[in-house]
Amino acid sequence: MRLGNAVSSAALALALLMGPSACDKLKQAGAASSGPASVDEKRLVNAESDPANWITHGGSYNEQRFSRLTDVNDSNVDKLSLAWSYDLDTNRGQEATPLVIDGVMYTTTAWSKVVALDAATGKELWTYDPEVPGERGHSACCDVVNRGLAAWGGKLFFGTLDGRLIALDAKTGKPVWSVVTVDQSKPYTITGAPRVIKGKVIIGNGGAELGVRGYVSAYDANDGKQLWRFFTVPGDPSKGPDGAASDPIMEKARGTWFGDNYYKVGGGGTVWDAIVYDQELDQLYIGVGNGSPWNQKVRSEGKGDNLFLSSVVALDPNTGKYLWHYQGTPGETWDFTQTQPIMLATLKIDGKDRKVLMQAPKNGFFYVIDRTDGKLISAKGFVPQTWTTGVDMKTGRPIEVAGARYPKDGFLMMPSALGAHNWHPMAFSPKTGLVYLPAQEVPFLYSDDKSFGYKPGAWNIAVDILKNTPPDDPAAFKATRAMLKGQLLAWDPVAQKEVWRVQHDGPWNGGVLATAGNLVFQGNARGNFAAYAADTGKKLWNFDAQTGVIAGPISFAVNGTQYVAVMAGYGGAYPLSSPFVDSPPQMAPNGRVLVFKIGGTASLPAVVPTPMQPANPPKGDWTPAQLKEGAYLFEGNCGVCHGSGARGSGVTPDLRRSTVLSDPKLWQSVVYDGQLQDRGMIAFKKYLTPEQVESIRGYVGAQAKLLASQEPAAPAAPAAGK
Repeated sequence: MRLGNAVSSAALALALLMGPSACDKLKQAGAASSGPASVDEKRLVNAESDPANWITHGGSYNEQRFSRLTDVNDSNVDKLSLAWSYDLDTNRGQEATPLVIDGVMYTTTAWSKVVALDAATGKELWTYDPEVPGERGHSACCDVVNRGLAAWGGKLFFGTLDGRLIALDAKTGKPVWSVVTVDQSKPYTITGAPRVIKGKVIIGNGGAELGVRGYVSAYDANDGKQLWRFFTVPGDPSKGPDGAASDPIMEKARGTWFGDNYYKVGGGGTVWDAIVYDQELDQLYIGVGNGSPWNQKVRSEGKGDNLFLSSVVALDPNTGKYLWHYQGTPGETWDFTQTQPIMLATLKIDGKDRKVLMQAPKNGFFYVIDRTDGKLISAKGFVPQTWTTGVDMKTGRPIEVAGARYPKDGFLMMPSALGAHNWHPMAFSPKTGLVYLPAQEVPFLYSDDKSFGYKPGAWNIAVDILKNTPPDDPAAFKATRAMLKGQLLAWDPVAQKEVWRVQHDGPWNGGVLATAGNLVFQGNARGNFAAYAADTGKKLWNFDAQTGVIAGPISFAVNGTQYVAVMAGYGGAYPLSSPFVDSPPQMAPNGRVLVFKIGGTASLPAVVPTPMQPANPPKGDWTPAQLKEGAYLFEGNCGVCHGSGARGSGVTPDLRRSTVLSDPKLWQSVVYDGQLQDRGMIAFKKYLTPEQVESIRGYVGAQAKLLASQEPAAPAAPAAGK
């Protein structure tokens, strides 16, 4: 309250000097600012005229992530330095975009926790822990992350990993209401940020890899009452209509699916990230995810478009009624989600102003879509693509190459399931007319999992992951890593071409912020948080964050001072499953909030190196058959969190170095019985036999033996008395 009043007083004084019209505008802007997170429809609609605050996920309803502040610019950004930092209590991925409202920063962290901070000083105001059960971490395909909150009427709204939507009092951090938005007996999760539209909180969910049916829901911001629900894929026809807003269109969508596996396994189509409101047209756009399982041959007999997988769907935000859709990847079979960030703009195309939607989803195409009716305007590949030669502009469908659906021995695919672009936010600058896009190149060998059998609550993708295990030979391993690339692209959405690029060392780099000061901010996996000239891509400033920076930055102002902020903390899908250690060599133990200003005087403490445990190969003999079985079971059950080939990247424990590995009884108690399930390591007795668990130990032990042969020998212990 004190900070907000100070800002209002300063603004009023400035308005008196500027004249009556400016004064009226500031009075109107200040009228909604009567308390913590006091956000209403008027304030959200006019967010672009209030650049001192960052009141919704993408900065404004158009989600352009463009700051109109100019005090930090290309002429002085070299003087940007740390103003303050705030240490978090977890080393897991930090993906949230903070909100800043009237001098207070609100953000979420891993495990769905929330913290409120003084935006100018970093002083903690309150924290809230929803106490998500640790075992729910197993249902999170891509780390125990959370991407942020929404604000409305003095309340903050966020989703939890176990599927709750919670409203907190913004002043105190105390719960106002909480609703369960999913069937918690199924592996649903929530990692995305909700949006608030005219008093309705809109939220989706995740879990398609593990077998769920996707939908998006609207809740009353005042009391949490569900107002409408839209399912993205059809359900069991024997159960009749869902009684949901999607019922009429689902009858049409059902004709694009075949067989009965899809509704038995779930179908997928989760709305786990992109939710965007078009205030000009009063339309809601949702990005729909992948199929469940990925493999369409298993999911839908290899036939049909499978609506509304891999689509942008427009809904009436008042009722949830279907308006139109565009499907980028009909009959998707590669985990090509279309949940990646959506941005709205008006672009001059062929001499005419067009209201457009822009998106760069996993499949590698940059789409410009007429948001009035969903008609495709243009599409162009922004990374190398092996699965297609382009988009047929008459039909809007990709032109697939022969073999892309891996009919026999597999198909080397670019992009991969990680996508040409994943969840990491992109930005658009109205000043340059360019989109700034975190892109990546990661190949993947797709082939059928011939041993696939559906297991409720487990990973069910029907793709042979084992064929993507990294090679054991060090030279081949290094060559494989060299194939993985990441870029920051400046993309012209009208001409559909690259203007400039910054090449990164590898994939999984941070989200992007563009500013009116001719700047683009982005972090990367190696722990560098940098500023580039928006017009040329020249690097102007860099900060060592001591951990990977993957979240999207923001900018705000308090008492006339402009700040730049970002969540720092390495994690997410790629670091969990990757066998490559792409994080800084010496990484901070936990994530942080980092806030910068011109002339900041704070600093980060030096990282104290943590001694690495040596490889711990167990004693014992395993048959070749056991080791083969162990490799298959590890990749299908363990690799998604502990790294393919048992090569941990450091976000979760490297099992090759674990003391548990050498003790068969302790290994069984952890893996089979779930001794550590409160830390996210569930009991696998539902999915594996004790014998299979032992085969996995044999495989990890073999990888530990290989590691021991490749590492320098540990120094001998000193003799007694020395």
